[in-house]
This record gives sequence, C-alpha cells and structure tokens, in this order.
Amino acid sequence: MARIAGVNIPTNKRVEIALTYIHGIGNTKAREICTKVGIDQARRVQDLSDAEVIQIREVIDGDYMVEGDLRREVAMNVKRLMDLGCYRGLRHRRGLPVRGQRTHTNARTRKGPAKPIAGKKK
Repeated sequence: MARIAGVNIPTNKRVEIALTYIHGIGNTKAREICTKVGIDQARRVQDLSDAEVIQIREVIDGDYMVEGDLRREVAMNVKRLMDLGCYRGLRHRRGLPVRGQRTHTNARTRKGPAKPIAGKKK
C-alpha cells in the first residue's frame, strides 16, 4: 500500500483517482501531478514502482499544500474572520450559512436538525 502525504492511497485504483484521496488534491491536480511525473493516468497504484511513488511524493511535497498544512491554514483563515468580527466571521461563529443563502427555509445542513418551539401550532 502506497503512503503519500500521510495517507494510505488505495492500491487497486487508477493513479489519477487514488491521488484524490489526499485532502487538497482533486481531479485537476491529480492529472497535473501525473503529467509532471510522467506516469500514465490509466495505470494502477499497485503497478507503480517504489521510485515512481517517491517521485509523486516529492512533487506533492514541493508544489502543493495538502492534508495537515491545508487544514491548518483553512482553520486559521476562519479563525481570523471570527476574531475580526466581520459579517462572515459572525456567520461562522453562529453556525449559519456564510455565503448569502436563505435561512428562512432550508439551511438544515448548516443549522442542524430543526428544534421544536414550545406551544407553536399551525
């Protein structure tokens, strides 16, 4: 099993798909990495040699921010907004949608399950 950026990537999947298991790498970046290293995207992870896995690891470490560093930076950005007390920071603090979505109905993913109001009848 190949371990890249602290993540065990699945061995029986194509390289392009397996790289997307790393936080911060999607389809486009996975394709970029494959072309930089010179690996065919259709190859399986189990068919890669140790040298190729090391090459992939070096490209990711050098060029991309992934996993822990990326999570830390995103958390720091949200914390900065909350400390500033700007509108977006207040929305994060209250657990409400940040990007202007309506909350009168919907927004259940962000707000959580509906809380019943005592004595309210239709």
